[in-house]
Amino acid sequence: MTLTRLDGHDPSRRRWLHGAMALASLAATGPFARLAGSTHWLDDPFRLGVASGDPSADGAVLWTRLLIDPHVPDGGLPPLAVPVRWEVAEDERFFRVVQTGDALARPERAHAVHVAPAGLEPDREYHYRFLCGEAVSRTGRFRTLPAPGLRVDSFRFAVASCQHYEHGWFAAHRHIAANAPSLVLHLGDYIYEGSFGERLRRHESDAPLATLDGYRARYAHYKLDPDLQAAHAACAWVPIWDDHEVANDYAGDLAIDGEDPALFHARRLATYRAWIEHMPVRAALAGGTRIFRRLAIGSLADLHLLDDRQYRDPQPCITRDRVYAGNITPDCPGRGDPTRSLLGAAQQEWLEAGLAASAARWNLIGQQTLIAPFYTRGDDGAVSVWSDAWDGYPASRERLLRHLDGLRLPNAVTFGGDVHAFHVTDLKADYAADDAPLVATEFVTSSLTTDDGDPAALARDLALNPHVRYADCSHRGWLDVTFAPERLDVRLMALADVRDPESVARTLRAYAVEDGVCGAQLAAG
Repeated sequence: MTLTRLDGHDPSRRRWLHGAMALASLAATGPFARLAGSTHWLDDPFRLGVASGDPSADGAVLWTRLLIDPHVPDGGLPPLAVPVRWEVAEDERFFRVVQTGDALARPERAHAVHVAPAGLEPDREYHYRFLCGEAVSRTGRFRTLPAPGLRVDSFRFAVASCQHYEHGWFAAHRHIAANAPSLVLHLGDYIYEGSFGERLRRHESDAPLATLDGYRARYAHYKLDPDLQAAHAACAWVPIWDDHEVANDYAGDLAIDGEDPALFHARRLATYRAWIEHMPVRAALAGGTRIFRRLAIGSLADLHLLDDRQYRDPQPCITRDRVYAGNITPDCPGRGDPTRSLLGAAQQEWLEAGLAASAARWNLIGQQTLIAPFYTRGDDGAVSVWSDAWDGYPASRERLLRHLDGLRLPNAVTFGGDVHAFHVTDLKADYAADDAPLVATEFVTSSLTTDDGDPAALARDLALNPHVRYADCSHRGWLDVTFAPERLDVRLMALADVRDPESVARTLRAYAVEDGVCGAQLAAG
């Protein structure tokens, strides 16, 4: 197929009309069988690539979005539902197609397509693509999960978070794609709603995001990045959101900066809709905004995924107004209120029940931020806490860690992001007691690009936090995780220079967690 590229971000009236006429012809054609090869696109409608996610033992969610111009409302397409065909094959040349089907790219969903093939073989690699008229998408790849209860010798995934487009190039995604893990666990801040710090490249607009159209355009702008597209095409993703998909440090229905709650509620729902439209998640099929969920990896692991934004109580010890100065704050009595929750009652009970019922060798928890306490000392010598993380909700943290202690789960490992720094910590049942048992091991990934850390302050504060085995905010990167029945290995992967789109990466440090032994041990890189 020959595609005529559009020059710039604003398609000419003539080309738009040609596209509209082609889509009108599509809509009026009738059965899908009569559409094959009938439509000539003037530009590639699959410019945002493809993605797969939320895999199961017999399938996954497949995603794409049709558009012509990613920087205008509705992607430059008229308000018509467009038929799309999808195919899943055992080989990347599609000689052995095992499933195919039809879907509609609907304008009310930004012409995004989500399909969920099922009935596939467990623990097997598949290839997929989308077709619309003469246009054919790139090929993506995913692997189904091992069947529940089946012994698994080894499993590998990447952990990523915080990819501010303006702060650097997505070279990390190029490396992740080349390494082809079975999963990418993305812990939030897939987009950034605003700008701060150094701007090495620019968002599609400097205007503050406030509408569904604006957030849709931001996702489209990110997804034009070829390295991000490659990482999505290389394997299935399991994403959750954090704050910057909506607004910095929001809590439930409250903005951090005093925005009118009714206006913010409407904006939050629009941002959730845009995220679901652009992510390969089952929430797009089920409706609603629940993203906490669980994946079973044979008998080897249960992966519990959390949402610590939608259901939380407001952060303590801060004033929510237009002069909000941050959430590193002196302690206050309200922080210890036992009724305050980070997860909300329903999600907390779901997590506790899932952990109690698990028969897997490893229980892995993917959530947005740092669970362990991390105290800081200001220039005046006073100790402060970070109220936006689990430090702002110590009753929720204590409930989770005491639950793990009561279950005597030997292999609980948590993964987090958000802090733009690598952390390796010991999670204890009681941080007030020096001899309290360890109940879990925590690994937090640095940001993929976002850079606002203070290495000197981090080094100074480590003395206040002896449970932190290692911390580094000088490097951007991700986690490479491999685990087997007897051991879990984590490599802290660091980019040489996030400002270089061809940046190399290296193992900054490597850690291992042995089966039945809580706590990370330094390993050979």
